[in-house]
Amino acid sequence: MTEPPFAALWDVDGTLVDTAELHFDAWSRFAADLSFPFTRADFSATFGKRNPEIIRQLFDPAAPDDKCHDWGERKERYYRAAAAEKGIELLPGVARLLAALAEAGWAQAVASSAPRENLTLLFELTDTTRYFSAIVSGDDVSRGKPDPEVFRTAAARLGVVSTQCVVLEDAVAGVQAATAAGMVSVGVTLAGHHSAEALRTAGAGIVVHSLETVVVGQLASLIAGRM
Repeated sequence: MTEPPFAALWDVDGTLVDTAELHFDAWSRFAADLSFPFTRADFSATFGKRNPEIIRQLFDPAAPDDKCHDWGERKERYYRAAAAEKGIELLPGVARLLAALAEAGWAQAVASSAPRENLTLLFELTDTTRYFSAIVSGDDVSRGKPDPEVFRTAAARLGVVSTQCVVLEDAVAGVQAATAAGMVSVGVTLAGHHSAEALRTAGAGIVVHSLETVVVGQLASLIAGRM
């Protein structure tokens, strides 16, 4: 086993899987239902954030918590129905890296802005539940990315400190959150939500096109360089 115990904290959308189009379609349907405008630029500007932040940024700045919950759940019902119908596949390199990290004795957790019900469905569809010793959803935190709360919570649940963690992310807000948590991060550009330059500027230790090129020793070296 790796000593000291290292941990990989996984973002979900754009890192483990690419469900961006399912989310875009769900937000588009939600917006159309209520006659709100919604564009690709709106989607890009809010990608990786929790529903309350998205709703207040795009649709109603003064929305109270109960309204954010109801509107967010309306959108997520559209998303979950489409995901269950169309299926979800892991992105290239993810299955190999999950297994390699487990074999090397790393702790692994999911730290996502997504609602817990979405994550439960995703793990069922991809058969990956066994890899994660902790799952932190948007429902488990009060502040979304770029606030570091979600990553700090995941590390605490794994029983590791920030300097022992590497975050796998594709969004600027997520890399900023990892940096704020005192963690190193790998930026992934495959889903195309943010450029390599933007991820580096946000604080990513390395940026890769896909996780197909990433090996466990590379992640251990990234952490060791900050300890």
